[in-house]
Parts: sequence; structure tokens; C-alpha cells
Amino acid sequence: MEMKRVNAGKLRAIGYDAATRVLRVEFDDRRLLDYAGVPSETWRRLSTSGSAWSYFRDNIEDEYAARRVK
Repeated sequence: MEMKRVNAGKLRAIGYDAATRVLRVEFDDRRLLDYAGVPSETWRRLSTSGSAWSYFRDNIEDEYAARRVK
């Protein structure tokens, strides 16, 4: 999955797989989480947001199931 580098709050990189609708997020502590079932529109809004950390917290963090990536 291609990751886009960001520097927003605790986010350091974000990536999206449209085929599986999985959003991958890398945090400043190097944790990687995959969020399942994320629509492409939500990815588009996150990846173009001027305030990605706020968008993530408000629209993704508690809305989608997450699993840690090794």
C-alpha cells in the first residue's frame, strides 16, 4: 500500500487500498493501524484535509474497526 507522508497531530503517514476499503494510519509512535470498511470518499476527505488529525479523530478513529499491523 502506498503511504502518503503527513505531519498532522499524531499522524505521520496515511494510505488507502480501494479494493479492500482499508485505511492504514501510521502514528508518531510508529504504530500502524488498519481501519476496515472505510469508503473512498472518507479517504479522499482525509487525504485532502487541511486538518487531517482533526478529521481523523472526528470521522474515523471511533467509527471504524481498527487492528494493529505488525
